[in-house]
Amino acid sequence: MMSSKKSINRMVLSAMLLALALVLPFITGQMQQTGNMLCPMHIPVLICGFFCGPWYGMAVGFIAPLLRFLLFGMPPVIPIGIAMSFELATYGFVSGFLYKLLPKKKPYVYVSLISAMLLGRIVWGVVRVILYGLGKSEFGWKAFVSGAFLNAVPGIILQIVLIPILVMALKKEQ
Repeated sequence: MMSSKKSINRMVLSAMLLALALVLPFITGQMQQTGNMLCPMHIPVLICGFFCGPWYGMAVGFIAPLLRFLLFGMPPVIPIGIAMSFELATYGFVSGFLYKLLPKKKPYVYVSLISAMLLGRIVWGVVRVILYGLGKSEFGWKAFVSGAFLNAVPGIILQIVLIPILVMALKKEQ
């Protein structure tokens, strides 16, 4: 069983990362062309998975877009906010689960990160298909590739560069 102190530390860190997920879009939104492409909410969720574990990462990922909508009206809850909630929940869970499962070496940080990013985007696409299907609107292959990958290239690059550096540096401090 996890010690009480460790549990409290994980809850506090999760709350801080949730707050960061709510605030980062304000900062990146100041850059008109690339602000949304940087996927600012993804970074704290992935970090939460790595440092707090799969369940905290999943919870923060699921809550962040919905809470941001409730507080600030963005992202629009249907279909974007709901799809993002499932996508980010997948990011948090998969990054935390694989990082816990695999050896704590740099290549495996990348395996955990990239697996989480790919699975999260697949989940996002599936949820979008379901939501658009309920609304009798189309969400095809081109929309999936464009939304999940092409439009997110700056954010994907940022995540692949920044997150492993943070994970490896901060794990040395622990």
